[in-house]
Amino acid sequence: MSKEIKDVVIRFSGDSGDGMQLTGTLFSNTSALLGNDVSTFPDYPAEIRAPQDTVAGVSGFQVHIGSGKIITPGDYCDMLVAMNPAALKANRKWLKKDATILCDSDAFDIKHVQKAGFQTEDPFAELGISDHNIVLCPITSMTREALAETGLDLKSATRCKNMFALGICFYVYSRPLDYALSHFDSKFAKKPQIAEANKLALKAGYNYADNTHVFASNYNIAPAALPKGRYRSVNGNQAMAWGFIAASEKSGRPLFSGSYPITPATVILEELAKRKDLGVKTVQCEDEIAGICTSIGAAWAGNLAITSTSGPGLSLKSEALGLAVMAELPLVVVDVQRGGPSTGLPTKPEQADLYQALWGRNGECPVVVMAASTPSDCFDTAFNAAKIAMEHMTPVVVLSDGFIGNGSEPWLIPSMNDYPAINPPIVKERPEGGYFPYRRNEKTMARYWALPGTEGCEHRIGGLEKHELFGSVSHDPQNHEKMVKTRAQKIQLVAEDLPVAEIYGESKGDLLVIGWGSTYGHIRYAVEDMINEGLHVSHLHIKYINPLQKGVEDYLKNFKHILVAELNSGQLVGYLKEQFSGYQFDQYNKVQGLPFTVDELKEVFRKEIK
Repeated sequence: MSKEIKDVVIRFSGDSGDGMQLTGTLFSNTSALLGNDVSTFPDYPAEIRAPQDTVAGVSGFQVHIGSGKIITPGDYCDMLVAMNPAALKANRKWLKKDATILCDSDAFDIKHVQKAGFQTEDPFAELGISDHNIVLCPITSMTREALAETGLDLKSATRCKNMFALGICFYVYSRPLDYALSHFDSKFAKKPQIAEANKLALKAGYNYADNTHVFASNYNIAPAALPKGRYRSVNGNQAMAWGFIAASEKSGRPLFSGSYPITPATVILEELAKRKDLGVKTVQCEDEIAGICTSIGAAWAGNLAITSTSGPGLSLKSEALGLAVMAELPLVVVDVQRGGPSTGLPTKPEQADLYQALWGRNGECPVVVMAASTPSDCFDTAFNAAKIAMEHMTPVVVLSDGFIGNGSEPWLIPSMNDYPAINPPIVKERPEGGYFPYRRNEKTMARYWALPGTEGCEHRIGGLEKHELFGSVSHDPQNHEKMVKTRAQKIQLVAEDLPVAEIYGESKGDLLVIGWGSTYGHIRYAVEDMINEGLHVSHLHIKYINPLQKGVEDYLKNFKHILVAELNSGQLVGYLKEQFSGYQFDQYNKVQGLPFTVDELKEVFRKEIK
């Protein structure tokens, strides 16, 4: 029996070597091609070689697909694919009350159950989920049987069991096989035997579900009513890289990235390294300090310069970032945040680098700070960050995190005609009266950018304080104070070019919820639900943090309660209290390496209103 449903959340989970990331990606990409809106959340361990079949080694991939707008990967899953007992144990808390659980029964022997840390021989009873719809399928043995004639050794055949599980899910949720089959041909073009094995396993899983009727129903999810256009699936790190490439095109400045690989930001460097055809230059540096220093040199030479990192790397880059502030060179630093301090939780998201981005440098050292909200928003965020950096001759810190950096969603591929030109204040010839490196644009207070080799514009810059006009080293007290105030004022003037803050919901009411960064989707869903219940709740999501975009205070004065929700101990709320001292800000914080859930936010919002 086939049923129509609006959306579904599926969590693929197994050992790190079970291929759950690929399985989830194929399911989400197939759904996107069918026209569903999609949001994903890869969840993998930090351990490189965690003990096999243990909870520490569990890797997961959650995907939320629907016929309407989808802006989170979902809180709790309708279906859990658990390839071993450890995967079941690790994901028990994410099951809906009526969830279906598909298990590889071959892995649920006493040995695997004990290795996962269960105290009894019945993991389902021990976890209190015996009343769920549990489907025990011998996935491993049936995969081996399906591939018996391929000539593959037993280990290689077993590695295809994730495709057998994917075939089952394709049947249950009425997904076609075409995209996955063609993917194998391209991925294993030089290994046709492996491609054929994966195809056979996928088809075998699909046919098993179709012929055995172990599932009472299969389900259809209609295409979402998305704006017309050409879409592709994109994760936040990819979108960030492409946004910088677009800014390079619009500015006419070549793109340079000097970076050191670090989880979860490495994909930005990898994506940029692929685009030599577009003139992108990348250097994989020996450390974080070298990464930012090569980018500062590239900015001096006239490039759109970026460097990507995570929280620990931003700490190491802080001194050189101060050099870029003093030299007033355009530079974008991307911080894909993760749990800290120190190396912390490398694969888990957190929003705890905000204070570091705002103030984590010696001296009075202001930079522009902005944050991306969703995977596709990373494209526009990168583009706008590059535009600000070049037009205002200043470093910009862009905050993302592992949740949106690794998460993916359909992205409407834009036309470059819809994006504004970027006009860096480049000096093309010696001005009348001579070139002075710290002469400023009256509107933006940005200094002018003389590229090396421009005749008559030879000059020096560096880390020592500069004369307000000539750029020569100056230790004059009055000059230093004037330059400190000038650099601060220049950052504040960026607000003149920013869009006015927009609110979701009524412009006044009982509760205003403020968020930033990757909390966008969960806060928006929670606020939407409460509005539908007739409550007067609104949502303000802040993209530009320093300087704050205009209009924020206009909303603050119109609400009885103001609540700031963020994945840290209270950094944005502390910043807002400093900016707007006359208002009462309450806060809700979570520091678990996990995103909010919609249910927990709604409970907090109700308590706040009462």
